[in-house]
Order: sequence, then structure tokens, then C-alpha cells
Amino acid sequence: MIKDATVAKWVSDLMLEFGKKLDESVAEVQNNCSNEEFVAYRKAIGRVMGDMLLEVMNPIYTAHPEIKPKELR
Repeated sequence: MIKDATVAKWVSDLMLEFGKKLDESVAEVQNNCSNEEFVAYRKAIGRVMGDMLLEVMNPIYTAHPEIKPKELR
């Protein structure tokens, strides 16, 4: 997907940062919204994070396995 290792690392770091923020948003919704809203939001965020992993991160890590975080190995 991305041939340049520097750009690939930057995108990987960005996706990890976004993932952390999305996780935080799920906790915020859980703490401040109804259970129905939380379940719907968590499901939507799960789809977003799944797409980030499958469509962006995994292709980068296939091309640049050296930048794949230990947590994802």
C-alpha cells in the first residue's frame, strides 16, 4: 500500500493514535449515555476500527513488518 517506510510508520502511528481516541470515546459514551446508545456506538466504532485494521494497517504491516507494534503481533 505505502512503499515509503517513513510514511508507513507515520500512518501506522496515526492509526494507533486514532484507535486510542476511538477507545476513549467508547468509554465516554458508556459513562454518559444510555446502554442502548452505548451498544449502538460501540458497534459502529468496532466497524470503523476493523476497517482501519484490515484496510490500512494490515497492508502497511505486510509491506513493513518491522514497524508492526508488538501488541498487534
